[in-house]
This record gives sequence, structure tokens and C-alpha cells, in this order.
Amino acid sequence: MRRLITNSELSPAIVAPASNGGVGHSTAHESAHKHVRGAAEYVDDLPLLPGTLFVSTGQSTKPHARIRTLDLTSVKNAPGVIDVIVQSDIPGKVDVAPVYSGDPLLAGELVEFIGQPIYAVAATSFEAAQRAVLLARIEYDELPAQLTVEDSLAEQSFVLPQHQLLLGDPDASISVAPHHLSSEIYVRGQEHFYLEGQISEARLTEDGGIHVISSSQHPTELQKLVAEVLAIPFHLVVAEVRRMGGGFGGKESQAAPLACIAALFAQRTRRPVRYRMPRRDDMVQTGKRHDFLNRWRVGFTSEGKLLGVDMLLAGKCGFSADLSEGIVDRAMFHADNAYFLNNARILGLRCKTHTVSNTAFRGFGGPKGMMAIETIVEDIARYLGKDPLDIRKTNLYQPGADETPYGQKIEQHVLPALIERLEQSSNYRARRVAITEFNKTHRTLKKGLALTPVKFGISFTAKHLNQAGALLQIYTDGSLLINHGGTEMGQGLYTKIQQIVASAFDVSVQRVMVSSTRTDKVPNTSPTAASSGTDLNGMAAKDACDKIKADLIAFAVEHFQLDAAQISFAQDQVVLGEQAMSFAEFIKLAYLNRVALSATGHYRTPKIYYDRAKAKGQPFLYFSNGAAVAEVTLDCLTGEYKVEQIDVLHDVGKSLNPAIDIGQIEGGFIQGMGWLTTEELLWDEKGRLISNSPANYKIPTAFDVPEKFTVELFDEPNLENTIHLSKAVGEPPLMLAISVWAALRDACSSTTDYQFSPRLDTPATPERIYWALQECAEFNKAHAASAQQNSLANQGGV
Repeated sequence: MRRLITNSELSPAIVAPASNGGVGHSTAHESAHKHVRGAAEYVDDLPLLPGTLFVSTGQSTKPHARIRTLDLTSVKNAPGVIDVIVQSDIPGKVDVAPVYSGDPLLAGELVEFIGQPIYAVAATSFEAAQRAVLLARIEYDELPAQLTVEDSLAEQSFVLPQHQLLLGDPDASISVAPHHLSSEIYVRGQEHFYLEGQISEARLTEDGGIHVISSSQHPTELQKLVAEVLAIPFHLVVAEVRRMGGGFGGKESQAAPLACIAALFAQRTRRPVRYRMPRRDDMVQTGKRHDFLNRWRVGFTSEGKLLGVDMLLAGKCGFSADLSEGIVDRAMFHADNAYFLNNARILGLRCKTHTVSNTAFRGFGGPKGMMAIETIVEDIARYLGKDPLDIRKTNLYQPGADETPYGQKIEQHVLPALIERLEQSSNYRARRVAITEFNKTHRTLKKGLALTPVKFGISFTAKHLNQAGALLQIYTDGSLLINHGGTEMGQGLYTKIQQIVASAFDVSVQRVMVSSTRTDKVPNTSPTAASSGTDLNGMAAKDACDKIKADLIAFAVEHFQLDAAQISFAQDQVVLGEQAMSFAEFIKLAYLNRVALSATGHYRTPKIYYDRAKAKGQPFLYFSNGAAVAEVTLDCLTGEYKVEQIDVLHDVGKSLNPAIDIGQIEGGFIQGMGWLTTEELLWDEKGRLISNSPANYKIPTAFDVPEKFTVELFDEPNLENTIHLSKAVGEPPLMLAISVWAALRDACSSTTDYQFSPRLDTPATPERIYWALQECAEFNKAHAASAQQNSLANQGGV
């Protein structure tokens, strides 16, 4: 059975006795009742304004080509079509890239992936727009196309320069090490598959501006790019986001083109415009998690201690840079995961391919880097005949002089104690003995077991994004309205901000409303990404609370002739020496005495820096940690398998909301399990995405959730001064699912008496499991032949 840890079971360090539903309390998600009733409004739920137009785009059918002719006559004459645009119709900036140039809103004469938008249609209905885009006549001159990471490496073709981390002397350390191994693993990407697809609506304002309502993680980027495309000032564009039906990184940079096209049509036609991508268009036209080819060589001791590691991490970026600089950087920063590498070289390559530009996905590049080192640890364990858990524990970062390959010291050593506790609570050692015995006595079915850790750095790798703003308003009835720069994609950010504000004044959460994220309320916001939504916006909201609270206390000191120490906020009241007033009465009194009841708050993350030229620094304020134990059973005849049991112990610092945190851990784990087991991105030999619908792309279902799924929180407050000493929880749990991949590999290895680890690229589909088992069978044959030769040689010698 799945088990939710209740408040009564959690340590007092995690749960404060907050009867008002504030920080530390498992308060329900602020929109939970709306979700259940179907009352939560998403962009496509908004009532259609009179005259609303609908958008579709015409797409390239070639991966790399020059457009010789483009005939849109039939498109323009199609029923219901009001307007058609091409690149030359864009009045302002054509490029809508998030960082580096290279992402035209509409292709010009050059197309660089199948599905790239060439022209756009606005029609009176969604169906009319969809039909019209099929009527264009396009002739191409095809050009050579690079479709794989291997193609890119062969041509030395990259979207950005390479970057390298260097610690010590890895070449010398590997050369003198007692043992050496080398290998590679190919780790495929992942489709975001959010419930709500990409969508934006644009409405013209009376002053010639644009109001964009979008499903986006980055409202400020929408504002900026819409303004640049339309060639108008930023202040004429308002971007608004109330909620998303899932984001996972796919709506950080990929939502902008829809907003820009909708806004351009709204400006041209002076009518409201809605642009919703059908699921297939969304899957073909928007980026995914990067594929990575990870190659490595390692030197180690007979105890399994890492002496030196040399890694190549090659990410499949697509035709443009998008966010690939930060993504590959983060893969490099997490190629150590939880382990001290001693001496290391980590080279990151950003491979150009004529496929859609890949983008942010939960964990950014972190999961891909972790897969490299976890493969190494597994292979060392089999080579030495040891339990992989013992190799993992041998190499954990320990208090002392250990530092990461990028020069950051590990200051809070959580994992040794966390792993020890999970090892005991999950009964790992006894289960290992039982599983080994099971595997000896069963020929067809094999079980696998693995415990894997996660150490994930928290902060944006782009320093300037580590800031946030908030606007707090208190009304004369004692109700509070907070607006901040974070966006709600179902992760509970609004709920946590609501709790933070309520706790600041010790009032009930029902007094606090969190409003839609809007660029005309809080400007210059960072994307809600990098697991930093609560860290940044929570501190900004608290800063606004502290400012108003200071003014209120100063007023009370003067008005009631009290010392500041005699004034406090408690349980919806304000204590004023020997008397108390309700919070609402006190706020009304403050208003009548002309005390300011609104304030802006701001926060910027301290301590962080990274010198790219030296490849050294402290890119992360702190690390979130966790570990998971996975148990699987597989059928050696077919490669089919079942995840039997998952035990998770995860570090969230001092939890702001235990129920929401546990929900995030569960959801992140299952999404990670899907990435590593069932979700397979596939292109054909011409560069066409063939995993382009729910029929041929398999996300996990309720039937894939293990029957035994236990999640517990590790109750150790953050050492850094984060919001209420909490830690981020959005991305780190996804990588706990590496335990499932490791358990599957463990089950395969059991067919060789744990002497050999087969290559197991991801996703570990039943087909890949089957071929891994065949590789194990070949090992057994070779091993038996070698043993027979040795026996014959010995007999001859006698």
C-alpha cells in the first residue's frame, strides 16, 4: 500500500503547531477544491470574446533545406481564413531565442527541423485554421542533415562552445590506479506531456498594447519577446499567468512563440486571438529533454574508491542553443552526484542536430550527469564483486576537504546519515540476501534491488535569475493580497506563499489571497524553474511582510505608548501590552492613522557565483538530498518487468507543507521512472518524430505505480538561511527514480552471478532488458569457455 506520512508522525522540527494553517502545516492546495469541481480556469476555459480568431502554423516537411518557392494562395483563400503571415510580416525582432540567437519565430528561407513553423494562419475557428495550413505548396532544395549525436560528433558541429571542469590530474590518477574501466551509456530524452498543452491568448488594449494570457513559466520573457516582435515598449505588454496544467520546464522558453504569434495577429486584425497547439503539433514543434551520450573511463582501488574519472557528456541540443548552455552545465555539475571523484575531467558538448531544439525539463541536465556516475559505480561493483551500495557509501562526500569538480565545498553532509537510516528502515541487507537466494532458485523470474542517492544543487546556474519580487496589500477588513513573480503549475507554490504570508502575521490562511502572476504588478521576474520558486518568491513575500509589519509596530509604539517588545501578532490578533485587538480592527485603525498598508519585497540569493573562465565557483546556495530503494521483478523470457516496492527518504529541510512536499516527491519519482523505463523518444531516418502521440509514447499510468510506495521526510533543517529553513523539492525527487533503472540492471546482472553489468541504455524498455539479458548470456558463454580452457590447460600441465 502507498503510505502518506501524517503530521503526527513527523518530527516537531518539520511540523509547527500551526492551527491557522501556516508554515509547517499540511494545508490543502489552494486550488484543490476548484480542481475537483472543475472550476479551476485554464486558458482554454476562458470565455471566448466576440470575434476571437484561432491560429495554426504550416510546418516544414524537411529536416534541413532551403525554401525555393512558397505558394500560400490556397491557404489565403481557404474558408474562414482572416490573415496569413510569414517571416517578412513581423514588424520587429524575428528571433525569439531565450538566451543566444537562432530561434526565428517563423522560418525564412532556411528550415532546420521537420515541423519548424514557416507561416501562420488566423481563422474564425480552430478547425478552419487546421485545414487551411495544409493547402500550401512548398518546394525545397534539400541540404545535408545531422540527425544524431554521433552525426554531430563526426562533423564537430555544436550550437555553443565546449566547456570543461577539471579537478586534480585525472590522466595521471587513472594511469596509476590498480583497476581501470571504460564504457558509455546513451540516455534518451523525455516529452513533457503536460495535461494542458501550449496555449496563449492575446487581446488588444485601448492604448495599443497587448494583454497576453498564457500557460507559461516565464511571464517576463513573454512580455519582452512580444514587445520586441511587435516593436513596442515593454510597458505596453502585460503577460498574465494564473495557473498551468503542468509545465516541467516545457513552458519556460517554449511558450513564448505562441504568445508572440497570437499577439502579432491581434495587432494586425485588431481582434482577440487564441493559439492552442493540438497535442501532436505540441510534441513535434516544441523541445524535449536532451538525449545524452555519456562516455567515461575511471581508475579505482580494490576497495572501489574512485581515484580518477574522465567523462564526456554530449547533449543533443537540436538546431539552436535554446537553454542548452545551462542544461549541459548542470549535467556537468551533477556528474559527481553524491560522490567525491578525487581527480576528474568533465567535458560538456552541445551537439547541433537538425531536430527540434531541446529545452528545459525537470532536473535540467542534472539527471543526465547523474546517470554517468551511477553507471560507473554499478560497473565498479560488478568488477570487484561487491554490493553497489557499498561502493556508493565508500565514495560519498565526507566532512573534510572534499570539493566538487567545480570547486564548491560541501558544507552540509546529509547523505551518510540519510542513507544509513534508509538502509535500516527499508531492511535493505536482509532483502538483498533474500533476493540473491530467490535468483538462485528461479530460472525465469529474477529480482533486482538498488539503493541510489541524490545530491542536487539549488539555484539557477545563471546568477542574475536568482532574484524575485513580491507585492503585498492589506485591506481595511484585514484581508491580504499577495502577488509575486512565481507561477503555479500544480506544484503548490501559491499555497506555500499563502502560508508564508499568513505565518508572518500569524493570521489564518483564509485571510490571504494569492493573485495571478502579472508583469504589471511585479516586473522583471525570473522563470519558475530550477526548483527555486518557493526559495525566491517566498523570501520576497516575507520581505514585503516584514516591511509592513515594521511600519505597523512603529505605529503601535507611538499610538499606544508601548515598547516594541510589548507588541506581537498572534492567532489573528495583535497583542498590545495588556490588551489585544483583532487583526482586522488593528489594520483599520492603522489605515485611519495613514499607515502604509502595501509594500514591495525583493530577494536575491547570497553567496553564489561561478567563474566560467576558471570553471570554478559556488553555483549553488545549498544541496537537496535524498535516497530511494527500488525492488523489481523481471521475466527473463520476455524482458517484461514490474516495480514491486519503492522506499524513499528525502531531505526537504524544515518542510513548509509536508503533504505538498510528499506529493511532489511521489509525482517526481513516477515521472523519473517514466523517463527511465517507458517513455521513448524516437525519430525515423529522415528526422521525423515518430513518438508523436499518446498512442506511441508511453507515460506511466496508475497501474505502473508500485503497490508498496513509502515516502518519508528527513527532518534536518537547512543550514542556509532559506525561507523558514526549508529546502527545494521540485526537481530532486525525479532523480530518485535512478534506483529503478539500477534495480533492473541488478536483476539482469544476477543471471551472471553478479559478475557482469550489461549495457542498459534508457529508457529500459522490455526490449532493451531482453537484449541486456542476451548480453549476460554471451558473458556466461564466454566465461564458461574460458573456464573450460583453463581446466584443460591445467590437466595438460598435470
